[in-house]
Amino acid sequence: MMPSLFISHGSPTILIEKDSVGRAFLSGLAEKYERPKAILVVSAHWETLKPMVTSAENLKTIHDFYGFPQTLFDMEYPAKNDGVLSAQLQDMLGAVAEPVRGLDHGAWSVLKLMYPEADIPVVQLSLQSQQPPVYHYDIGKNLSGLRKDGVMIIGSGATTHNLGAIRWNSLRPDDWAQAYEDWMVEKVEANDQDALINAEKEAPSFEMSHPRDEHWLPFYVAMGAGGQGHILHRGFEHGNLSMAAVEFD
Repeated sequence: MMPSLFISHGSPTILIEKDSVGRAFLSGLAEKYERPKAILVVSAHWETLKPMVTSAENLKTIHDFYGFPQTLFDMEYPAKNDGVLSAQLQDMLGAVAEPVRGLDHGAWSVLKLMYPEADIPVVQLSLQSQQPPVYHYDIGKNLSGLRKDGVMIIGSGATTHNLGAIRWNSLRPDDWAQAYEDWMVEKVEANDQDALINAEKEAPSFEMSHPRDEHWLPFYVAMGAGGQGHILHRGFEHGNLSMAAVEFD
């Protein structure tokens, strides 16, 4: 059975930061699993009122960032869409087909490190950030059966995400970010899904860690699609950007 993963995708610069521990982790992650037949990604960078899925045959690479080196804008990830999986999602979730959109950097930056050949079909599913955590958890529940069909499910977001607080190239994590990551790890290892679903009320420094929660919501899709969680990676880049990753059985 394919895994359900939550991955903190970090800054786009992870693709060119040769000394990045997070980059090294993602570059070796695919070796842990059998080759998937297809990959379903829910990224923090595609927000819609209702579920939408990519349906274009060829998925363009969306460079939805600014102020970074030209090298990043020159990168491409020429993945093919999985038309069968896209149609399944339309039936399962009542999702609307999006015939133009490609993969945003929350999706392709992770996949470029995991599967650099771009030779596995991909479908991206949008996020409904106006909806609560339990909504996204239920979406994940509905998707869980796809794993038996060889579909890897990836929720791509961030364990901590406060762009206004980032300290570029700082190696020491901020206390508030460390506290949030520690709490997440503790609750995942205890399989305390109730606490995780209520993170906004129960987690330390939630508002500092997530001024908006769109980067945290993909966690719930991954959790809903799996079972007991296991920490695959943890640690910080740029002062308070957690790179924590979780696999859900």
